[in-house]
Amino acid sequence: MNVTKQAVCDGHTEVEEQELEQINRFSRAKLSAQQVYTFTVRLCDNEVDRDGERFAPETLEGLAELFVGKSGIFDHQWSAAGQTARIYRTQVVDEPGTLTRAGDGYRYVKAWAYMLRTKGNEELIAQLEGGILREVSVGCAVERTVCSVCGARVGSCEHRKGETYGGKLCFTSLEGAADAFEWSFVAVPAQPKAGVMKSKRAHGTRSLKTLAEREGFDEEYRQLEKQAALGRSYLDALRREVVRLAGLGEQSVEHAVMERIAKKLEEDELLELKRVYSARAQKQFGLVTQLDHGVRSETVEDTDGAFLI
Repeated sequence: MNVTKQAVCDGHTEVEEQELEQINRFSRAKLSAQQVYTFTVRLCDNEVDRDGERFAPETLEGLAELFVGKSGIFDHQWSAAGQTARIYRTQVVDEPGTLTRAGDGYRYVKAWAYMLRTKGNEELIAQLEGGILREVSVGCAVERTVCSVCGARVGSCEHRKGETYGGKLCFTSLEGAADAFEWSFVAVPAQPKAGVMKSKRAHGTRSLKTLAEREGFDEEYRQLEKQAALGRSYLDALRREVVRLAGLGEQSVEHAVMERIAKKLEEDELLELKRVYSARAQKQFGLVTQLDHGVRSETVEDTDGAFLI
């Protein structure tokens, strides 16, 4: 499976002799420190991104090796004319004390890249130094995509990205580094932390919770969390009730199919289905739901009429 993920670019680094040796592995002519401009890039990490996907921690190890020697381009346009830089060294970096949304330790692939100090590259170097060119994205391939909840291949189970099952977040795990194609400068990365890295730049996890605590709205955030939990609990109960009533009033529909349908419906749609299936079940079996929203059943009154004095 081909994957395109975004990341962040670091600032300029000093070129030492050891760095030059690694750079010269990719050049035909021996380059000097005055001829090259180097910088570091955060290529990709194991955080769950905007697409509800993440690279498995061990996949990063394979990608780090594969990206050595790969060209940097713009917007994933595979053109020789668009090549701007080349990665000459990579490293997987662990950040102790920082956890991902999946609950494991945060890690990322850091890459060292170089470009030539030519007249044509002066503008690019200026944009890197000024922080204009910053966000980057990687183009690569993985061997498989796996559901984080059950471990099945994505698409073969009923779990949906972004939802929580038994306290476990569902996301797509990208596993097995198969190939690395290129890395590109882009406008909006899928992985928020990916890009040119700045010295002394804070890389803490950005979230609504973190922002609320920083701005002094932590109590308001906790209240919103409680209300959201109540809302989710209410919708889950409503979906279960609709599935139960459907089993009584629409026996031709399989239980598993009805569960999948109910998961995709909103409150107004669920309430309408509940009304329809309640009426159908009541007509077929003389059943009455505990909460009938003020609707009285003539069938029940007729049934009890023989016992009235």
